[in-house]
Amino acid sequence: MLERQHYSKAPITEALIDLRVTLPNEATLAGLNELFPGISVDYPNQDDQLVFQGQLTGGASVSATANQTQVGYTYSDRDRKKIFNASLGGFTFSQLAPYDRWEAFRDEAQRLWSIYQNAMQPTAITRLAVRYVNRIDIPLSTFELKDFLRTVPEVSADLSEGLSGYFMQLQMPQRDIDATVIINQATIPPSTSKVTPILLDIEASQTPTLVLDQPFWDYLEKLHTRLNHVFEACITDETRKLIR
Repeated sequence: MLERQHYSKAPITEALIDLRVTLPNEATLAGLNELFPGISVDYPNQDDQLVFQGQLTGGASVSATANQTQVGYTYSDRDRKKIFNASLGGFTFSQLAPYDRWEAFRDEAQRLWSIYQNAMQPTAITRLAVRYVNRIDIPLSTFELKDFLRTVPEVSADLSEGLSGYFMQLQMPQRDIDATVIINQATIPPSTSKVTPILLDIEASQTPTLVLDQPFWDYLEKLHTRLNHVFEACITDETRKLIR
């Protein structure tokens, strides 16, 4: 098992902990709104969380309709680097770059979860996930995917044209921990002409139905450990040199 190292130039652009829940029938948006006074000092920005739906109708004439439904609130700190999503479907905490360490990130998620749990009284957790979105800037002068990433798209030798972009998704069952890992890898627009940025988006998730007295934070620790292993398995020593 590969262990994740601590990198001074960590490529994480966003880290997330996500919990999907079942709430009591009496749970309302008003209850979610009551979270704000308790966290407003640390998370002074409050925005509505909306879901948009559209419908296209055919026949003698074609018409389209759209509507939006509020499902929760998004709270963020002054810099909008820490984001807490509280909805009728669940809880998400994310940290944008710069990301420090798992322990600090996890502890803040636990604190906010306690506030959410006390307010909404969820009866079960139906999905747990840990996700790291990484951006790896590969020097353009030495651009060879296989030199920096151990899993890359294999292009037929009969296709002589160069590769200017790609998107690849891998879905891998993790049977030993009853989880699933999803890896999304793609080229993304560069901020400078000197690098080719690669998105390496890794999520580890479980979809059990857990009652609240089960140690689900232990499950999240397992997902985090597996996610670290997958990250290290995806990169080469050349990449490690870039982010140390």
